[in-house]
Amino acid sequence: MSKIQLPATKPKRRPWNRGRLVGQKRPLLPKQVWVIRARLELSGNQRDLALFNLAIDSKLRGCDLVRLKVADLVVGGCVRVSVIQSKTQRPVQFEVTENTRASISVWVARPEMIGCAFLFPSRFHDRPHISTQQYARLVQEWVTAIGLEPSGYGTHSLRRTKAAQIYRKTGNLRAVQLLLGHTKVDSTVRYLGVELEDALSIAESVDI
Repeated sequence: MSKIQLPATKPKRRPWNRGRLVGQKRPLLPKQVWVIRARLELSGNQRDLALFNLAIDSKLRGCDLVRLKVADLVVGGCVRVSVIQSKTQRPVQFEVTENTRASISVWVARPEMIGCAFLFPSRFHDRPHISTQQYARLVQEWVTAIGLEPSGYGTHSLRRTKAAQIYRKTGNLRAVQLLLGHTKVDSTVRYLGVELEDALSIAESVDI
């Protein structure tokens, strides 16, 4: 009697995103930026205030933000800074506003920053600077503290915040592409979530 060969089956794996909200993280609105900044100022947390302000200004990925050195921003009172992106190995420039420079100056003058090469050093001896995971946890704390749903926000929220405002005010995708360090404008379109309605609104504002 011949045996029936049943097809091999594999155990089902639990989807990694089951129960999670995935996709683009929302940028912060100007009012939300102001509230988080005010809370950090009132708490006297100089490191987090400098980190938050610089994240908004620089529009850098978390991996590049945490690797910034004191000399990158403090020497000569830089207004514009250029860094090499770890993802693309291409240079990208960003501006440092007066408010951000002031918060960085206060932070690097703190006693715990004496002799530190990195702008945001780690408290662990085996790490030269804070990790991207720690940065992500801080972002979660900031947004949760002002009543936002943490699952909808992340480190890319801070990267997108200023870029989204620049696009809303100017409609200039090329400018935003350069500021974010994207190699293709298509990436910028997807990153900002540009829709047909956005394009039509920009077109309606132009009268020839």
